Amino acid sequence: MAMTKPCSRYTPHGDCPALPEGQQLDYSLSSPLDPSAPLCKHTVPYDTPVETWKAGQEITVEFDSDGGAAHGGGHCQFSVSYDGGKTFVVVHEELKYCFVNGPTTSNTPQVLSYKFNLPQDLPSSEKAVFAWSWVNAMGNREFYMNCADVAIEGTADSYTGKEIVIANHDGYDTIPEFHGDYDTGLDLYNSTSQITVTGSGSSDASESPGSDECSS
Repeated sequence: MAMTKPCSRYTPHGDCPALPEGQQLDYSLSSPLDPSAPLCKHTVPYDTPVETWKAGQEITVEFDSDGGAAHGGGHCQFSVSYDGGKTFVVVHEELKYCFVNGPTTSNTPQVLSYKFNLPQDLPSSEKAVFAWSWVNAMGNREFYMNCADVAIEGTADSYTGKEIVIANHDGYDTIPEFHGDYDTGLDLYNSTSQITVTGSGSSDASESPGSDECSS
């Protein structure tokens, strides 16, 4: 699966800004992150935001329907970073059945877009990073993540919410294959720390967990 709206960094799909100097289109954005890759995979932002959103507005996030594998669903989060992708605060979650309508062993996605409202009290930033991340329900233990460069218009000084869950990635917890139990890994999502972000790019986050395996 790959996020196509908002325009992911270096995606070959959609009407996106010109690539940053020295960068190339990425035709493998639907693949999981390499376990040692940095968050977002691509760390050089576009020169201009691909979307301008207002705090509190409804947004639509869309995914590529060509060749995407749903891997039985799983846990998705949608997050925002104000410090260039170092830390992310969650603004929406689709846990257990992301891309599907319920328990399934199918690889065919049943849901390819999500609509939700951004929090009313997000601060402003011309250089925010919006991220979609996903831990798949079945198959190899993988972590998927695409990022988009966006501008956010808000009036709050700071926003406090859940810190993003990173799993199945070097130095972080492993969430095992679900084997039909869609509560697998939810203890990690329910116990994550709170993080406070500001429009100036500062953040206050506790240390992320890094044990070897999350209980099912």
